[in-house]
Amino acid sequence: MAVSINIEELMRVLKKTPADQNILLCGKHGIGKSEILTKFFEAQGMKVVPLFLGQMADPGDLIGLPEKDEKGESTVFLQPYWFPKDGKPIVLFLDELNRARPELLQTVMDLALNRKLAGRQLPEGSRIISAVNDGEEYQLTDLDPALVSRFNIYNFRPSVKEWISWADSNGIDERIVRFIQGKPEFLEGGVKTDIESNGLDKTPDRRGWTKVSSLIKDEANLDEFIRKMIAGVVGVQAAGAFFLSLSKDEVISAKQLFENYEKFQRLVKEYKPHELSILCDRVCLYIENGHLEVDKPKDAAKNLGLFIDDLLENENHEGAAYFVTLISGEHPKFVAFITKRLMTHYMNLIKYVQSI
Repeated sequence: MAVSINIEELMRVLKKTPADQNILLCGKHGIGKSEILTKFFEAQGMKVVPLFLGQMADPGDLIGLPEKDEKGESTVFLQPYWFPKDGKPIVLFLDELNRARPELLQTVMDLALNRKLAGRQLPEGSRIISAVNDGEEYQLTDLDPALVSRFNIYNFRPSVKEWISWADSNGIDERIVRFIQGKPEFLEGGVKTDIESNGLDKTPDRRGWTKVSSLIKDEANLDEFIRKMIAGVVGVQAAGAFFLSLSKDEVISAKQLFENYEKFQRLVKEYKPHELSILCDRVCLYIENGHLEVDKPKDAAKNLGLFIDDLLENENHEGAAYFVTLISGEHPKFVAFITKRLMTHYMNLIKYVQSI
């Protein structure tokens, strides 16, 4: 059984793993494997070449077509379109490895072991990273143990909090972020039912919610037609739960809290522990992702201070304790804001939590 890692740990794996060691990531579709790898290596100036092995019919699609050499005495292979001509190292991302035909996997065997493709050597420093889908819902090819042994294998399991932070900083519609914060089980997969499937039932995933965000970004009011469109992207169950969350409008936004907490104070005092935790998360992300740069920090600090006062005065044990864990976590901008502008409140929180 492979060890599980999240996004932060994957970044560390990519940094620490030597170029001559191959990496294989196991995970569901739509969790951002290719996007994360591409962003990481392109930031280092390396070209990432994605090859979808499940879509290739025979080895020629990978190694190129055969032809006679100049003397007409032997067979050589035409150089594939992606093969580097400038001698610079590349990252070869072999996606859908366990969907590839067996004859293709033999070619990958030599590539993974010797960094060679039909006799051509990849430039020094090139990396080979592969990805496979895992789960009973996929039609997959069993991998040869000899091939598997050529990879360092990790189950890639991005956390919900990592996605929420990414979504907030990448412009995903706030209504979606708010929904996933309250119903994390719908980020991917949804809630299992006993309803028989014909193989075409849609279930939510991270890629799907990004699509939903683009569908509703200019829609202030979502009608029944939009609901049907969303159901086609993330499934009927997830779409229904999403619309139900809109009708409840349970938790205010961080922007609303920072601009005028007193307006929502009565509502916040009625929050249940999980709703307070969601609001604390939003407050932290709002600062951590730089949204306060265009706002008035003094007013924001005043309103946040009032919120902290309420946590203490109303003896919200869970909310106060959770707020402290966020300050203690890896949120440097949030910590800097609190310690610079709300140190007294922070010390009062610490004393309160210690006394519980």
